[in-house]
Amino acid sequence: METFPVLLLSGLVVGYFVLAGCDIGLGMLMPHLARTPTERRRLVAAIAPYFLGTEVWLVGAFGVVAGLFPALKGVLFEGGLWVVFSVLLAGWLSRDAGVWLRARVDRTGWHSACDTMITAGSWVMGTTWGLVVGGLLAGGNPLSPFGLIGALTVMMLFLLRGAAFGAERLVPRQANGDHGAPSADEAAFLTRLLARIGLGVIVVAAVVALVPGSGLAVDRPFALAVSASVPVAALAATTGLSGPHLSRHTSALALAAIPVVVGAALGLPLHSAPASTLLLTGVAILPILPLMLVGQVALYRMLRRPADEHGFFVSTMPPLSDSPVNR
Repeated sequence: METFPVLLLSGLVVGYFVLAGCDIGLGMLMPHLARTPTERRRLVAAIAPYFLGTEVWLVGAFGVVAGLFPALKGVLFEGGLWVVFSVLLAGWLSRDAGVWLRARVDRTGWHSACDTMITAGSWVMGTTWGLVVGGLLAGGNPLSPFGLIGALTVMMLFLLRGAAFGAERLVPRQANGDHGAPSADEAAFLTRLLARIGLGVIVVAAVVALVPGSGLAVDRPFALAVSASVPVAALAATTGLSGPHLSRHTSALALAAIPVVVGAALGLPLHSAPASTLLLTGVAILPILPLMLVGQVALYRMLRRPADEHGFFVSTMPPLSDSPVNR
């Protein structure tokens, strides 16, 4: 009876990490990859509307936890993690507000403020998700040495995922006559560098885990080591000469492994809700899952193409004096 809820929750969390890594990581890299107004506009176009589809998976995961795993809520929000989740929510709102509002006013100062909200919100999201993962592996203490090094590891994986995504999306449309893609080239160059740094951080995390008092508190240390080999292998593959070409797949694999690492290492209270609740949830959710999966795959394939500089999120609304109603 518990197999379906566990698989459902795992799939939603893995899907969110893989997909959210694209927009969160790219937002974190915005000051480095987008230095001109055109490049910043293209980067926002690359993020949007991708982040809208991504958040469906997170909302679904929280709904499954609240409805099917009531005991798990206490683990996620105990100790200092509830503060981390509160900051995560603030960063989420800041990033989304910056994306939604940027094109509503055609002023340089307004665009700069929204770009700051996007970058700051993305860094807050990447950092707090890292603290959640590190805190869970550190017995609910995200500020312990292992909690902090675990958070840094997740942050590096978000950055790598964003760079891999940017290498595909930050390419100008050929129709505008601009054949250069400095932002995309820089993102591709970063994939190998970030993979090497991330691999080094994981090595440091392994050393810290062996130090008494580091804060590591897992139920199955052997399972932790085995599952952690997946992101290690993915990062190792990205550090080679074919790193930029493999990074689209390896960065996704590395981030997908993070929820698996937590689930494998910890004995989380996954005793599900009563059978009647499971039945009701299954009837409500099962018909939607194929639509979510097909829609997200289609969106991802569509948004792998170069970003368009025009659209709802990057083009300002026409002045009222130019609208047909006011003529």
